[in-house]
Amino acid sequence: MAPNKHFMIGLITAVGVMAIDQFTKWWIIVDVMQPPRIIPVTPFFNLVLGWNRGVSFGLFNTNSPINQWLLPGLALAISAALLVWMWRVENRLLAVSIGLIVGGAIGNVIDRFRYGAVADFLDFHMAGVHWPAFNAADSAITIGAIFLVLDSLFGDAERHKKEDETSGTINDEE
Repeated sequence: MAPNKHFMIGLITAVGVMAIDQFTKWWIIVDVMQPPRIIPVTPFFNLVLGWNRGVSFGLFNTNSPINQWLLPGLALAISAALLVWMWRVENRLLAVSIGLIVGGAIGNVIDRFRYGAVADFLDFHMAGVHWPAFNAADSAITIGAIFLVLDSLFGDAERHKKEDETSGTINDEE
């Protein structure tokens, strides 16, 4: 069974996210943060360099061997499952959403194998409270997850409405 056009769009999205993520991390690590420091960009946004050995929001941020192998393994397994799902989707937005998540997850896995931790550098703050630093991969994962939730809440109704319009039938359930 050959992949559909939506799978290819999702795959291109994943590769694009991975490339953007790895380029921005390389630029921050090699150029911008030499030496590491806080760079104020706006009154509410800084560039910083942080290393996250844990999961989202710095949870489980330790040097544990479990984090070193379990977290990347789990991310790769979830990415493989998402790719299987993406292979089957018949919706462009759903394929792009999955591609955003897979590209971000793989970008962070590359960091874990390369550096032993994920490089985070985007620091938003307000009134002395800082949101945990994050990166382009984290942003892509978050946006992809939001689109998946929106699709699960509203996508089926829209697809059924379009199917009814194209087939000329009236849906009595509504």
